[in-house]
Order: sequence, then C-alpha cells, then structure tokens
Amino acid sequence: MSDDERKPTAFAPIARDTAVHPGVAGLTITDYEAARATFRWPGAPTGADGQAGFLNIANEALTRHARGARRDHVALRALSDTRGASTLSYGDLDDASDRFAKTLRTAGIGRGDVVFLMLGARPELHVCVFGALKVGAVVAPIFHGFGPEPVRQRVALGDGRVLVTTAATYRRKIIGMRRACPRLEHVFLVDGEGPVPDATVRLLEEALAEADPGPVMERTDRQSAALLHFTSGTTGAPKGVVHVHDAVRVHRWTAVSALDLHPDDTFWCTADPGWVTGTSYGVIAPLVVGCTTVVDDAALDAERWYRTIEEEAVTVWYTSPTALRMLMRAGPTAARQHDLRSLRLIASVGEPLNPDIVLWARRVLGLPVLDTWWQTETGGIMIASLPCLDVRPGSMGKPVPGIDAAILAPDPHAPDRVLERDGEAVEAPSGQTGHLALRAGWPSMFRAYQGRPRRYAAAFVDDWYISGDLARVDDDGYYWFVGRVDDMIKSSGHLIGPFEVESALMEHPAVVDVGVIGTPDPIAGSVVKAFVTLADGYAPDDEMALTLIGFARSRLGASIAPRRIEFDQHLPHTRSGKVLRRLLRQRDLGLPAGDVPMLEDP
Repeated sequence: MSDDERKPTAFAPIARDTAVHPGVAGLTITDYEAARATFRWPGAPTGADGQAGFLNIANEALTRHARGARRDHVALRALSDTRGASTLSYGDLDDASDRFAKTLRTAGIGRGDVVFLMLGARPELHVCVFGALKVGAVVAPIFHGFGPEPVRQRVALGDGRVLVTTAATYRRKIIGMRRACPRLEHVFLVDGEGPVPDATVRLLEEALAEADPGPVMERTDRQSAALLHFTSGTTGAPKGVVHVHDAVRVHRWTAVSALDLHPDDTFWCTADPGWVTGTSYGVIAPLVVGCTTVVDDAALDAERWYRTIEEEAVTVWYTSPTALRMLMRAGPTAARQHDLRSLRLIASVGEPLNPDIVLWARRVLGLPVLDTWWQTETGGIMIASLPCLDVRPGSMGKPVPGIDAAILAPDPHAPDRVLERDGEAVEAPSGQTGHLALRAGWPSMFRAYQGRPRRYAAAFVDDWYISGDLARVDDDGYYWFVGRVDDMIKSSGHLIGPFEVESALMEHPAVVDVGVIGTPDPIAGSVVKAFVTLADGYAPDDEMALTLIGFARSRLGASIAPRRIEFDQHLPHTRSGKVLRRLLRQRDLGLPAGDVPMLEDP
C-alpha cells in the first residue's frame, strides 16, 4: 500500500454507513446542537424507581432489572481459558450480590467502609462490586497485575477493611504486606482449596453459600461515596479519586449518547476492571442500560479477540488504541477470516487515537473508530466522536451534551498554568492550543483526592476543572488533543506536542508503535526524538531512520519533525496502554527507572 493511500485526506469527515439506532427511552442523539441546547443534568433520567432521596448504583444497574421483565436476560457472559465460559442472568447476579452483601453485613462492613477488589475480568468481580454497593460500602478496584508495594500503597491510602482476590495473588502479594495495613480485617479468596491461612481469610464461595438469601439495598443518596479509583502514580504516589452514586447518571447517559448502547446489544469493553474504564464501562454502564456484557480474562491475541466478536455476536466494542495497533500489526487477513458483521460501533479509550487507526478500521473492519476522551477524575466520557457526528480522524470529537468544555489560555509567563484576569480564567481563541478544561458540576465529577484537600483545590481554576491536557478546538467545535502539559517539548522557541509527531509517524507503513520525547540539545534546548517499533520485514537501520525523519518532515515541517530516531521493538506502556514517555526520558538520560509499577512487564 502506498503512502498516499495511508494518508488521512486533510482529516476529511468520514460519514458513518450504519444508521443511528433508537436508544433507551429515546435518548440517542440525532441532532447534536438540539441536544446541547436542551439537555440538563437536573432532569437527566437514571432509570431509577424515582424514590425521593434514594440513589444506589447497584439498584440502577442490577436490582431494578432483576425485579422486572429483564430478570432472565443475560447480564454477563464470562470467558476464560482456565475456567471455561459462564453465563449469569440479571436475576443470578442480583441474587449472588445479595449474598455477598449479607456476608459483608455479618462482618460489620457498611456505609463508607472501603472494599478493595483485586480480580481480573471474572464474574466474581461483578458479584462483589454490586454486593459492596448494596451495603453502602465504597468499591476500590486494583489492577490484579500490581506487585506488593503498589497494592500496599493503595490499601493503606484507602484505609481498606476488605480485600477480595485470588489465592495465588494472596500468597504472592498480600500476606507480606498485611501488617502495614492494620485496618484490613477481612480477605475473601475467589478460588483455591484446602485450609485458609487464618480466621480473617475465607473462601468466597463458602461465604456466599452460608449467607442468607434475600434482598439487600442501602438507601444511599446521590452524594454518598461509591467508588474509589487510584490514578497511575507514574509521577509520584497514587491519588485516591472519590466518586459518588450520582455518577451513574453520567454512566447511563454516555452509554447511550456516546456508545449507542440499548438493551438488545452485546457489549464488550476490553479494559481491565482494575481501572476506571473497566469499572465505569466494563461493569456499570452496560448493565444500567440493560444489555449483555462480555468479559474475557485472556491477554490480547488477535485471533482470540476476532473469534470472541464473532462467536459472542458483539455489537458494540470499546477498546484502546494500543489494542487496535496490535490488531493492525497482525494484518488484515486475521480480521477477514472472521465474520465481524455483528459490530455496529467501535469506540476507543485510554490514550489519544491516531488518525491512521481510524482509517485502518474503516478499511479492514468496515467501521471507523469513535474516539472518547475522559479521565479518572471525570468518572465518565466527557468528549467523544458521537455516533451522530461525522468522524474527523485525529479529533476527539465534541463535548457530550451536558458537559461544558473550553480551551483556556496558558499564562505566557508560566505556560503550565492557566491565564487569569481578575480571578477568572481566560479562554483561548479558536484554533489556539491551551488547557483543556471542564466546567465543574457534572454528576460524575470526582469529589475529592482522598486525604489531599489542597491537591483537590489546585485542580480547579475559577469554576473550571483543569485536566492537565493541552488541546485546541476548531471553528466547527471539534476538539483536538495536543499533549499532556508535562509532556510538551520546547525546541528553538516552538512548543511541540508529542502526539502530533507520533500520529504523523504512525501513517508510515513501517511503523506500528511510537513514543516521542524531547531530548537535551545545547543549541535548541531540546529536540524531538522518536522511539519507533517497526513492523515485520523492516530493518532498524540508518536508512530507515532517515526515511522516517524525511517522512515526518513532509507531514509536519522540519521544525516539528523528529531530529533523532531510535528503534525499540518493546516500548514501555502503562497497564492502561499508554506509552510511558517518562520512562523513555529517563532511559534517554541514563537515569534510574525508579518506581514503575504501571509497566506492562515490570
């Protein structure tokens, strides 16, 4: 395939071939501007029973379905190489989570107590999430691949009283750190046989079998704490991000408006449940809508993933650019060996979506990928390439109705800060790069950094939440990601966003992955350096480096294109799929890697 065939044609809009489907209770957006003009959060439906002062995520996502017409509808289809496939209806899941709620109550766990879940994608996770929410406890997911120290940090910061995990994880990672977490009183193991180490450790299966059946539902209100997520901690200690039950309104609205989910869908979110995406959209959002969700505990494998889409008839697929790049690397033949016609929508999350991926998906999978932007702090999708909009490859899309976004001007004397006049933030002109901000007040907005009130206050300027991302907005209202504030490269007076350079290099057929940093230069201050992973069949030599530099210059100009190329077939990624530029910078400078608990292969 020639370079011209791969190049996004002036970022031209790509109209979707598929029709806009009617959403839940007529909520799907067909007219974006009309929806923005009329949508208001105070009147946003949740699917709730409408009981004054009562809102519990477990009721919204599970119990109201289980006590109605969808009791026997499949809620969860869990796939596993080691345990086989299993299916749970809404009624099954509701009953099992009631039993876990009873188990927690018997142990003295209730409102405000933190229940940590260190599990992969398996049905017990869903049982424990909703069981904990039913007693008013706070659910705190942890990525199951963490080592002992990241686990200790999070359990201690969260003041956790309960941990649910596997027997192997408990033996390898938990036993040695329990003395450092004296509040951790109860551990439940989802597998394993034989005697447990001590009286504080129980097998989950036995505990559920002993629990009395019957409904449990704490009458929490909208502002009761429900979820505790931890940021990555790649630049310091992890921060505990607190969300409340009212976040479910954003989960439902964005599931419908951004992901076009409705009750007859089969939905697959590939994010690990230890992260905010895996909780908000892998567990809660699809069940609030009432559809079937697929979970799979296996690692990414192109053949397996395509087979899963085909055999489970997945209609809506939410994944990451990293995963899509790996599928691109497997080649189009792998995709064309499977019937993927069930897919109606593909969406992306976790890192910026390169335009090359959008075009590849349209060509090979028959659908463009719809980008979504949000953060742990936002709790749900904020900006998206909504199904009712034309797709502009490389753009994040537009703010979801109900979300007010803006680009705030950087302070010329301190570009990492927002410019203020008379105590108010100043918006940047159209097309100018600035700080991406959201007007405070949406229901899933985080309510605290646990134990760090000053850090929380510093995240806001005026009434804007400052995301830490730099972006621009065009004349048509589409947002374009530029880079993280702390990733920007200053070279010869130019401020360069690494994502722009990475996206240009990704257009070349030899490139399957890339990370861009600034490296010190005595004249320019910094110059752009790219770490590149090559596709099979391409030689990592000087000739290829010169080819890629020339290619980037033709796309970006000499002042922005990389001056240096280094080939690396195993770029470091965070567990959520982002290239870890911090580690690339440390390697480039010959500095120690430091604490890297977020690496895929620590």
